[in-house]
Amino acid sequence: MQKAPPRIALLLSLALTAALAGGQAPVAQQTSPEVAAIVASALGPSPLEENLRKLTDEVGGRMSGTPAMRRAVAWAREAFRAAGVDRVTTEQFAMPEGWNEGATKLEVLAPVAFAPRAVSLGWSPAAPVGGLETWVLDAGEGGEADFARAGVTARGALLLVHSGLLLTLEDLFGEYIRAPAIIDRAVAAGAAGILWISTREHGLLYRHVNNLRGQVDRLPQALVAREDALRMARYLAAGQAVRARLTMPNRAEGMTVEENVVAEIRGREKHDEVVILGAHLDSWDLGTGALDNGCNSALVVDVARALRAAGRAPRRTVRFILFSGEEQGLIGSWAYAQAHRRELDNVVAVVIYDLGTGRARGYSLGGRADIETGVREILRPLDSWDVNRHTTDAFVGTDNFDFLLEGVPNLVANQDVANYLVNYHASSDTFDKVELREVKLNAALAAATVWGLAERPARIGRRQTRVEVEKLLQQTGVDQQMKTFGLWPEWERGARGRQQ
Repeated sequence: MQKAPPRIALLLSLALTAALAGGQAPVAQQTSPEVAAIVASALGPSPLEENLRKLTDEVGGRMSGTPAMRRAVAWAREAFRAAGVDRVTTEQFAMPEGWNEGATKLEVLAPVAFAPRAVSLGWSPAAPVGGLETWVLDAGEGGEADFARAGVTARGALLLVHSGLLLTLEDLFGEYIRAPAIIDRAVAAGAAGILWISTREHGLLYRHVNNLRGQVDRLPQALVAREDALRMARYLAAGQAVRARLTMPNRAEGMTVEENVVAEIRGREKHDEVVILGAHLDSWDLGTGALDNGCNSALVVDVARALRAAGRAPRRTVRFILFSGEEQGLIGSWAYAQAHRRELDNVVAVVIYDLGTGRARGYSLGGRADIETGVREILRPLDSWDVNRHTTDAFVGTDNFDFLLEGVPNLVANQDVANYLVNYHASSDTFDKVELREVKLNAALAAATVWGLAERPARIGRRQTRVEVEKLLQQTGVDQQMKTFGLWPEWERGARGRQQ
């Protein structure tokens, strides 16, 4: 097929983006023909939908260390090859523990017999053989005062821990940030286990981990459907003793080998300098991981395909990485950063997508105000898309983290929440929840971003020193997050992050 002349490519891009963006003509007319062609390709007919359908409906939920995850790796290799990349490979790393849920069952035996809906939290240890039968204690929100009131009655009990409804990203972050201290208190009190009340209504169950080390946790933990858990709480509030049996024959499988999938389009001039676009390929297993993060895995593959529409290679190499082990503590991206530490001076920037199909409005710049000017320049052709709303926050939460610790400029897409939270890690996270129009718009933005980073004559920012990174961690509060999640000692001893 002959390549369209630049003016035709530009007009095609304008027409496509106008149709997708509700009648606007979002691409500035002074943009380069390469960007016009890339955006047109991202918004036009593509295999993105079929790729995502195969990943979610055929591969399904992809928990790290499982056969499904191996099938997902095969999916990624095939999809990248079809996208026309110059090279695709996999890089192995060690997961500290493989894990599988057994047949979790929670039974209330008294004062009224019924079976609450429940699932194990990820990487929870098994309950004792034959089930854990004991009294249930309402531990409130699991604060110090709640445990002080419980006193010795917490010993040997299953603790019912309350939480509010999940409405905002701040609520979600709070759910993670408070868990480690509650577990500490439960272990110190000699509790037999924890029953976490679901933050979603309508019986929706979901799964995540409460430690970010990829290791089996310290005591059994299950998530209980909100309505069933509140019924138990009402018994207790009425002065009725609640006795329950938790059966949870989980299997910890020891160290296991996992893989990141790495593809690239080689740069035409500065091929040793690299721009990385990444997302995590793994997911939880109750649903099929469509919003978290199948849609963005498919996006990364489609950006590789769209970049080929530029008609020439970018100035710098663009590398596409689908990480594994993200849900267990960002383990795959940590392993990649460690394995490639000697090359990180040549990494221009890392761009990550990880928030479902909500429209991207700009990027979180990982505490780096110094790179904002360069990012704004790159995205100026898309000004009418309203995508230059950047923030300089930083957080522990997705696969940019270890690159941030290494001082590499990093961008995380700031996306509208859309339907992400209600389906987060849940059985409802399935293909039908995906807004494909939004994924294509995000793919166009991601493609324009990485092309601009790769083409820009000057890099958007330099790699920071260890001293500068530590100052950034303190200024953004990431140091406190790392301490809460038990990650700070890894930074202090140099096991994680920039060495000098």
